[in-house]
Amino acid sequence: MKKNISILALSLILLALACNRKEAEEELTIDNPELALSIPEGFPALNEAFYKNKPTKYGVELGEKLFHEKRLSGNNTISCGSCHQQSKAFSDSEAQAIGIYGRVGLRNTPPIQNLAFIKHYNWDGNKRQLEKQPLVPIITHEEMASSIVQVMGKLQSDQAYQTLFRQAFGDSQITPERIYSSIAQYEYSLISANSKYDKVRRQEGVHFSAIEARGHQLFQAKCASCHSGELFTDQSFRNIGFPLNPSSEEAGRARVTGIREDYMRFRVPSLRNIAYTAPYGSFGQFKTLEEVLDYFDKGVLHADNLDPILQQAGNRIPMSTSEKEAIVSFLHTLSDEAFIGRP
Repeated sequence: MKKNISILALSLILLALACNRKEAEEELTIDNPELALSIPEGFPALNEAFYKNKPTKYGVELGEKLFHEKRLSGNNTISCGSCHQQSKAFSDSEAQAIGIYGRVGLRNTPPIQNLAFIKHYNWDGNKRQLEKQPLVPIITHEEMASSIVQVMGKLQSDQAYQTLFRQAFGDSQITPERIYSSIAQYEYSLISANSKYDKVRRQEGVHFSAIEARGHQLFQAKCASCHSGELFTDQSFRNIGFPLNPSSEEAGRARVTGIREDYMRFRVPSLRNIAYTAPYGSFGQFKTLEEVLDYFDKGVLHADNLDPILQQAGNRIPMSTSEKEAIVSFLHTLSDEAFIGRP
């Protein structure tokens, strides 16, 4: 009898070892290929961090799931996707971001597009690697008001996440770095370059209307000094004399550098999909594109560090009513309907 029990015990041990070995072999043979991203012609160089965290099939799948995961917030009500909505080019319609318990953030929610080509992230450029960005909203009081430890605790018992982490990273361990990396991979994959403007540039049989063509010419003359290149931003930081945020916490780029000259300088935003991302400005100062152009026309706030282009032009960019209409018409050609999910 004892001999039979010993044989049974030995058999169970061998079976367990075989199962563990099989599971290990499955983990080692997981196929998680890099995604073949289509890099648009004329776009700037990729962010250096991209090459250390190239998007993969399961990395992006995991990142997208985490991006829409409300358990990242303290009370399980807010996800990244709550503020970054695809139908609005991954922005929202709020002047300032609305987070957990209806708390109002300091700034307007920036759209998420073409981040693989951006050198600095956020309005003040306080992050240079996209992988270091996801923790910011998770721990910010006005956004998710949580902690990465709480987030991991919520996800560890979820079998679907265990499977995705194993597929993306080789085992099911959930770590902060893996959470950040996968969200970044998903965001790297969000490339927008199929607007009417792009189709005209690629000579795909699409043409600007007369007013759009005129708007393009006026844009080159009046706007392209800052909104240059295929991203329609030179990625610089400038004070362009917009109305000041009344919050004492705001200082623009100076919050990062501590340099007085950077006070109220903000990163020049990309204008791609601009028609979907109202209101405009670092804290949503303007409801429409027409309001933005009217403000430039009438004259901006003076400051010692006001951008030299505006100072040299008398603190304004003069435009007639018809010129503004034409520029707005051109800006609408930067809308990428496929990117925002419209058929």
